[in-house]
Amino acid sequence: MKQKIKKVDYSKWGYIFILPFFISFFIFSFIPLVDTIRYSFFEYYRSGIKEIGPNFVGMENYISLLGSDMLKYAANTLILWIIGFIPQIVIALVLAEWFVDARLKIHGTQFFKVVIYLPNLIMASAFAMLFFTMFSTNGPVNSILMSIGLTSQPIDFLGSALGTRSLVGFMNFLMWFGNSTIMLMAAIMGISPDVFEASELDGCNSFQRFFYITLPQIRPILAYTLITAIIGGLQMFDVPQILTNGQGTPDRTSMTLIMFLNSHLKSRNYGMAGALSVYLFIVSGILCFFVYRMTNNDDPDGSKAAAKKARKQQRRG
Repeated sequence: MKQKIKKVDYSKWGYIFILPFFISFFIFSFIPLVDTIRYSFFEYYRSGIKEIGPNFVGMENYISLLGSDMLKYAANTLILWIIGFIPQIVIALVLAEWFVDARLKIHGTQFFKVVIYLPNLIMASAFAMLFFTMFSTNGPVNSILMSIGLTSQPIDFLGSALGTRSLVGFMNFLMWFGNSTIMLMAAIMGISPDVFEASELDGCNSFQRFFYITLPQIRPILAYTLITAIIGGLQMFDVPQILTNGQGTPDRTSMTLIMFLNSHLKSRNYGMAGALSVYLFIVSGILCFFVYRMTNNDDPDGSKAAAKKARKQQRRG
């Protein structure tokens, strides 16, 4: 008589191991998120030592924000993000393609990877203080420009909207282009070398190889890079906060949405801060959805488009 072998089920251990994450997420992320949305419908702030609310006011906080300078600060955030992100993604793509291309035979790629990633390890506060010191009217940059005769008097970089925005964008570029380069290099290295060899035999030049082979193949990682960059751009805070001492000078042209949110939190206007957080969440979701749709190709071989075209021709015929 055969003895029945008892089957051991280990699947429960997987749930046990991931349980701490879900508990932590529920306590420290989900509950605060729900509470933020709830407070956005209430009047809840502190006036001196007197606490007002929470009193339910419906959509009043959302309407008040639309009538405030929120849209101006949203435009500032967009401008600062574009100034830093456009050169970041372009240079990251170029460097990733160069370092991975075996035909160029670049030596010391490991050293260059470390060098370009180093700025990402520097704290944003230290970076902002460094640039504040360098580009102040009495800083070394002005001293060098005056000593070589390019200017006769110090340039007030932080006194103009163009100067301040350029510095913020340049700092964000320096801090993040290395991280983007490493991720894109990993994506390009995941492409089969046979594809590149076949393209070379077919006579493809470098531009055709990049735009018709590399870019379509790294689309998922490129989408991830764009989405994380959008979220990071909307959450831009530390660099402009420290560089302008929280004032968004000059004339609040470098005031971002998170700096605006921080001002409400500092004044303990929790209802308004909650409404602004919900706006940021909605905008982030919409932008990420559009980026995903633009970069996600559900018809890589063109079969769906060909079938659709054939069906149209059958209907006409």
